[in-house]
Amino acid sequence: MNHTRSTSSLSSSLRKTRRLTLLAGLGLFGAFGLSAGALAQQGKPIRLVVPYAPGGPLDIVARALAERVKDKLGVVIIENKAGAGGNLGADQVAKAAPDGQTIVMGAVATHAINPWLFAKIPYDPIRDFTPITLVARVPNVLVMNAEAAQRLKIDSVADLVAYAKKNPGKLNYGSGGNGSAGHLAGEMFKAQAGVFMTHIPYSGGNPAQLALVSGQVDLNFDNLASASANIKSGKLKAIAVTTAKRAAAQPEIPAIAESPANLGLAKFDINTWFGLFGPAKMAPDTVKTLNAAFVEALNSPEMKTRMASLMAEPAPSTPEQFGAFVRSELAKYEGVVKRSGAKLD
Repeated sequence: MNHTRSTSSLSSSLRKTRRLTLLAGLGLFGAFGLSAGALAQQGKPIRLVVPYAPGGPLDIVARALAERVKDKLGVVIIENKAGAGGNLGADQVAKAAPDGQTIVMGAVATHAINPWLFAKIPYDPIRDFTPITLVARVPNVLVMNAEAAQRLKIDSVADLVAYAKKNPGKLNYGSGGNGSAGHLAGEMFKAQAGVFMTHIPYSGGNPAQLALVSGQVDLNFDNLASASANIKSGKLKAIAVTTAKRAAAQPEIPAIAESPANLGLAKFDINTWFGLFGPAKMAPDTVKTLNAAFVEALNSPEMKTRMASLMAEPAPSTPEQFGAFVRSELAKYEGVVKRSGAKLD
């Protein structure tokens, strides 16, 4: 046995151990991120902030995801932080430590619409967040009061545009309020089709839907899940979905973008989306760990079934794809919000 080599190896091992201990004491391991096991073993649950009240689609999906990832990430606690159109919850996460323990279910409102809608916003939707994964898209649908559609002989987008051009200002549409997804979809439609329709804002999606069913307004750009029951009952007529392609939940409804090219709507694409973000400057390995766990959960048959019940379509992505998508959505809504004239303090 070579005693000199053995002593040298032992000394090297001891030096390495001391060096690793020192690094750990200085907290430098954090720079390299946390594995799934490390996240789960820290003894602290992950906080997933939902910036809206309990019971909505984001909350339901967040709770289902929390259950699916617990074996990989440990306990995930849902924290509802509603207020200011989602800004309060998003800001809470923007200002949290970037250790992977606090994340947010952001949405088209918090990261693409609100920055242009509010006079002041406490966070930057790009610089203050780390994208983790897109979670889902929820199609919206252009629906008309069934009696109005029959009376006006409107059966398609082409019919609607033709009537609106011959009768400017006679059609009106409702929404859940100024700057809501339904309002902005209507403004985008008006701009691209070159028509004028009167916007009537209500104090929420349910009052707007009641106004449509009762005939107080002619049409709405509504959430497909919310409108589906009245479509099936015949109270509402589905003209087209607002996404670039038909919705998997109701493929018989055409997309606005399928309309004749001369209508100017070939690039029409607007939907409600939501996804997971962490604070800025999260370690790449931590982002990778979170992304892997949530993408696996989104691809599971159980989550696909749960999403289908909400008429949401799972849309897992890489962090890079999600980041690019958010930047494109932010740019898109700048023009839409400005054209609408909507502004909130």
